[in-house]
Amino acid sequence: MKFASLGSGSEGNSLLISTQSGTTRTIVMLDCGFAMRETERRLARLQLMPDDISGIIVTHEHQDHIGGVFKLARRYRIPVWLTFGTYQAVQSHCDGVSLHFCRDTERFAIGDVELLPYTVPHDAREPVQYIAHDGNRKLGVLTDAGHATDHMMAALGGCNALMLECNHDRQMLKDSRYPESLKRRIGGDYGHLSNEAAAEILAEVDRAQLTRVVGAHLSLKNNTPELALAALMPIVQDAVALTTACQEQGFDWMDC
Repeated sequence: MKFASLGSGSEGNSLLISTQSGTTRTIVMLDCGFAMRETERRLARLQLMPDDISGIIVTHEHQDHIGGVFKLARRYRIPVWLTFGTYQAVQSHCDGVSLHFCRDTERFAIGDVELLPYTVPHDAREPVQYIAHDGNRKLGVLTDAGHATDHMMAALGGCNALMLECNHDRQMLKDSRYPESLKRRIGGDYGHLSNEAAAEILAEVDRAQLTRVVGAHLSLKNNTPELALAALMPIVQDAVALTTACQEQGFDWMDC
């Protein structure tokens, strides 16, 4: 199993998960926060076309995650999986799209990829994140969560690779020009994970099988890759490959 990012941050998010079984390839897209033409451009960078996508899974209804989902799905007839709460928030955009509903802890498969949605604390209708498994390797994705929960930690345990939100540095957010209300929202229990919070999660989760961590959803104004990596590095040291995803480039294919 491999994964690649089309971009990660407040201006748009999309992750691709790919597995090969014989001559059959499954590619799952997790979220799509980019406009149609931009999505096509970013897919082409990975030598892919929208027709290559087997299905789209949605985490929640915020525009940086769902802005391009339904136009892409409608044009290229790609099925979409989302929670009922998310559907309620976006149903006016769903005409002509093949929809499937998912919910916390209920596994489902798209081709050769098994997916486990798990609930996260975020200011959306019914937000989930996902664990992807191909029968051999396990990828955990965690972004857009305000704080750690026991349920989240249990879901992420035993992964081979993690996409882990490092949205902001607490001091940079505190010193920023953002309105106080936005600072409270971002740093609150239903906002986004700081570098420090991400490090605490990484320290507590079962890392026995972990070989790769990617810091994700970094704020362009309230974080830097260097600060995110500095927070995570003491937890994993040299035993785990450590990098970050960026807004413009995302990252190229990585082995899980």
